[in-house]
Amino acid sequence: MNGPAPRMRIDYAGENFERRYCRAPHATFSDEALLEREWLATNAAGGYASSTLAGVPTRRYHGLLIAALPVHGRTVMLSHLGEELLFADGTHVRIGGEEHADGLEFDAAPLVEFRIDRGLPIWRYAVGDIVIEKHVLLVYRQNTVHVGYRLAEGSQALRLRLSPVLAFRPHDAPLEAQSAREYAFAREGQARWSFTSDGFPPLNVAIAGKASDFVVDAIADVPLHYRMEAARGYGATQAVLRPGYLDVTLAPDAPHALFIASTEPWEAAGAIDALHAADTERERCSRLLRQVPVSDATTAELVIAADAFVVTPAWRVGDVARGHAAGVHSRSIIAGYHWFTDWGRDTMISLEGLTLVTGRQAEAHDILCTFAEHVRDGLIPNLFPEGRESGLYHTADATLWFFHALERYVAWTGDVAIVRQLLPHLRDIVAAHLAGTRFGIGVDAQDGLLRQGADGYQLTWMDAKVGDWVVTPRRGKAVEINALWYNALCLMTQWVREIGEDAAAAEAISAHAARARTAFNARFWCAERGHLYDVVDGENGEDDAACRPNQVLAISLKHPVLARERWTSVMHVVEQKLLTPYGLRSLAPGHPDYKPRYFGDLKARDAAYHQGTVWAWLIGPYLDAWRKLHGNDKAGARRLLESLVAHLGDAGVGSISEVFDAEAPFTPRGCIAQAWSVAEVLRCWFETR
Repeated sequence: MNGPAPRMRIDYAGENFERRYCRAPHATFSDEALLEREWLATNAAGGYASSTLAGVPTRRYHGLLIAALPVHGRTVMLSHLGEELLFADGTHVRIGGEEHADGLEFDAAPLVEFRIDRGLPIWRYAVGDIVIEKHVLLVYRQNTVHVGYRLAEGSQALRLRLSPVLAFRPHDAPLEAQSAREYAFAREGQARWSFTSDGFPPLNVAIAGKASDFVVDAIADVPLHYRMEAARGYGATQAVLRPGYLDVTLAPDAPHALFIASTEPWEAAGAIDALHAADTERERCSRLLRQVPVSDATTAELVIAADAFVVTPAWRVGDVARGHAAGVHSRSIIAGYHWFTDWGRDTMISLEGLTLVTGRQAEAHDILCTFAEHVRDGLIPNLFPEGRESGLYHTADATLWFFHALERYVAWTGDVAIVRQLLPHLRDIVAAHLAGTRFGIGVDAQDGLLRQGADGYQLTWMDAKVGDWVVTPRRGKAVEINALWYNALCLMTQWVREIGEDAAAAEAISAHAARARTAFNARFWCAERGHLYDVVDGENGEDDAACRPNQVLAISLKHPVLARERWTSVMHVVEQKLLTPYGLRSLAPGHPDYKPRYFGDLKARDAAYHQGTVWAWLIGPYLDAWRKLHGNDKAGARRLLESLVAHLGDAGVGSISEVFDAEAPFTPRGCIAQAWSVAEVLRCWFETR
């Protein structure tokens, strides 16, 4: 990183906490420091706003309004705003910026501070004795963004020129496939305008403050360049439209201005009290914090980070309608920003940390019921594709994680009624796995272990695929799949016995569990290496002795399948070969397929995705297993979380990344905000308080 990095501090006082990046005295932020860190705001409907601290879009996913729309899914509507301060003496000062093929247009000098106040990103710019404060707010459960400006210091009036930059494209659409789009412009009344383009809802724009009319001055821009897309091997330029500008006056007697953009009808977007919307959002976040016994800044920051992932997907209109009819809310969990939708596996792993730890039991209940309604052939969806109503089911473990999530919900809430409600689904799931279901998922009648595998599919969480290449197919009997299967059978035995009142059925399920446990301990123990095989009875009958983190689940789950006398050996190997300050490596160094860095184009990245790359979420299962061996050593457990907590100030500021390089300096990679990373760190931090 060139030049001085931002100084960071956290100010915390009860519900009020802020993460601040302050310019050092007599220095400026470096461009790279501001371009490497990103911010994120969300709307609980799947929509979001995000960019760099510099205000320069570096990804195709960056924008001030990525709206969650039926049919389209998440759609970039407002890319960014050109922002320029115009002073009476003719001086023009640009804040924010953008990048073109011929260079970066950005000056860090005016920026003196960036902070996040209960999830609200705020910038302070200083020019002479003038200080301007700016914030970005996504209205809760609306596709509406507010960009607010305030003259915080200074005695002279100035004009702020705002130039909206429009995109109107699916947020993950390849940029090279996006041609220049035609737009129509209309005035909708006093300080209101709209922009339309075929196939998309209108983008309604309004301004609150002393503003001029919108000046139509359409510019065929030099295409924007997105450096992160180029680094990731994707098309990196995009044609956008800068349709014109408007000027708003900021003065001591009129210090506020608010730019509003929305895909909602005027009646809905205008129903929000614009001048107090930011205070309303802060109060909503404060209520979230009051639901948790928060006593430190880390807990508070993680609770606010968790809020970004709990959503009612706006594009699944059918789910919403069915939920209303059944008296529940359709809810889910976005797996990661910017590009993931909701995934079954990620949702079930994340449920405890994101909803139960944070006091959001009602949301947890609704999430479980929503996924239960999507059970097909004994499976819950692997994922819901962008903008689509129905899910894809190619997963061997998501359904088994469903049992784990349900058990955690009942343990936290005591709500056994939900088990009675879902018991028919649970019975169907167990029966389908015993008989065999899609994708080769089924119990081997010879030993009671669960196998999986189908050509062209990646069915475990190690699911990278490039074209027809499944990088880690792991077909056969995978270690974590069987740990999850045993855990599910044990839980099912308990529920059928206590709630189903069917003693014979409970005993039959218990017998399946006992058989699986016996076979597991006979087949998966690799005595010569002191750890567990990753897969046994593979495609060609072979056993895979690669040292991977999946074996930790044989110890960490509520009902551990691995014999107690082997725990110490397994955990010692995992600690020596896989543990890093940011989670567990997905493959031990020394293996021929080991990759120390996760970078490059899609093929290079997916080749490394589960071949060494560190996954933050795995710190949760690791600590669950570690604490079974180390008892109540909360201080020791907290030490294992220190680097991940410090990471809240890097990459996606205020959140935790998806993955990290396998070796120092453990550069963060992948999504800047990942649900199960946040969930597992929050859960473990809470449990070791």
